[in-house]
Amino acid sequence: MSAAALEIHISPDVLDAAMIADVRTGLSASPKSMPPKYFYDAHGSDLFEQITRLPEYYPTRTEKAILAANADEIAAATSMATLIELGSGSSEKTRLLLEAGLRAGTLHTYVPQDVSVTALQQAVDELGVEYPGLEVAGIVSDFTDTTASIPQRPQRTVAFLGGTLGNLIPAQRAPFLAGIAAALRPGEHLLIGVGLVIDPAVLVPAYDDAAGVTAAFNRNVLSVLNHRFGADFDPSGFDHVAVWDAENEWIEMRLRARHAMTVAVNDLDLTVSFEAAEEMLTEISAKFRRSGITEELTAAGFDVQRIWSDADDRFAVVLAERR
Repeated sequence: MSAAALEIHISPDVLDAAMIADVRTGLSASPKSMPPKYFYDAHGSDLFEQITRLPEYYPTRTEKAILAANADEIAAATSMATLIELGSGSSEKTRLLLEAGLRAGTLHTYVPQDVSVTALQQAVDELGVEYPGLEVAGIVSDFTDTTASIPQRPQRTVAFLGGTLGNLIPAQRAPFLAGIAAALRPGEHLLIGVGLVIDPAVLVPAYDDAAGVTAAFNRNVLSVLNHRFGADFDPSGFDHVAVWDAENEWIEMRLRARHAMTVAVNDLDLTVSFEAAEEMLTEISAKFRRSGITEELTAAGFDVQRIWSDADDRFAVVLAERR
């Protein structure tokens, strides 16, 4: 049975105010930055779907293969009655877990969480048709607001897939993971997907593909600012840059100005200057070692039960139990 109405925990006004604050802060900072969540307007989402199908971009298909091979074991280990997914999007990979939970006879509720009302409503409606015996109850919120995003339900497993944890720096990850632990009861579970530290010769092309799709995706954040705030960015005036930071063990995506320029952000009454070759950070994607993710989860209040990986050790799905 599908729940047609979504549970709303964040209003459009709050989202708009947060975006305005992010844009003002990021464009006024030195170095400049922009949160990666603003990649994802309709065009940005389409571009990301294209990225997931590129030969260089291994994370999506690798995580999906790991889930396909181990979904039944995950269902058995968690006995999940409720599956809550943070940042659910289209819930495509999650269907592997839903079907395993239904086969096991334990799962009766799926709670997808997303910040987009439109995307979430579409996913809830589709899933209600596909799985008529499953309660589907969508929550609109910011995934970092774990109190709102993780409702009280029986025997919960929280899934946070796609390597999205890597978009948070360590100072953000610690309170986020601790918030998940605080929202769960002892014996409940967290299932998390993370990219692993690998050879930069393989890793960097995943974020700088030969076809230039990731470059278009990166520049799209400027189009979002133009559309949303009346800015006059020329996206063609910026180069896409992807670099491996070996010290922090993360990929950084940046936009590098091809020449000196001044940009007006008219709706915010803001003027922004770029020097030639000046870079704006648009995303980090941290990669993990098994010991590192185990330490972070342990510190947050979890015991790691199992880590599954692919044959090339590029991606891992980690199952942890709340202590």
